[in-house]
Amino acid sequence: MLVPILMGSKSDEPHARKIAEHLSKFGVKAELYVASAHKVPELVLDIVNDFNKSGDEICYITIAGRSNGLSGVVAANAVHPVIACPPFSDKADYLANIHSSTMMPSDTPAMVVVDPQNAAMAALRILALTDKKLRKRIAEHINEIKESF
Repeated sequence: MLVPILMGSKSDEPHARKIAEHLSKFGVKAELYVASAHKVPELVLDIVNDFNKSGDEICYITIAGRSNGLSGVVAANAVHPVIACPPFSDKADYLANIHSSTMMPSDTPAMVVVDPQNAAMAALRILALTDKKLRKRIAEHINEIKESF
C-alpha cells in the first residue's frame, strides 16, 4: 500500500507532511513528489504511468492551489483513486483553490477533501477496501474516538 502525494510546488511540502504523518500512524507509506502539471506535465505523466504499471494498492493525494491542473491531470491518467487536498492561506485563497479543485472536466474524478487529516483518512479507507488489517486498525481508531466522548 502506498499513497503518492504529488505537490504542485515545493511550498506545498508542509501541507503534504501533515498528510504523510497521519498515514504513517496507520503504517501506510507516503512518497512525496514535486511535479507541476503546468510547468512539468511530462514528469507528472511519468510518475502516474509508472504507478499505473505497478501492482501496488495506491491512492493518490494531490496538493495544488490556484489553478489546480495537477489533480485533473493525475485523475485523467491514473487507474487509481485521486484525492485533491488543496492548501490555502486565507479565505480568498481557499475560495480560488476549492473552485479549481472541484471543477474538473468529465472523466477526471478527483475527490476533494480540504483537511489534511481527513484526506489521509479518506485514502486509508479506500486502501482498507482490500486490506483487512488496515480495516481493523481503522475500526479500532473509530472506536477510540467514540470512547473518548
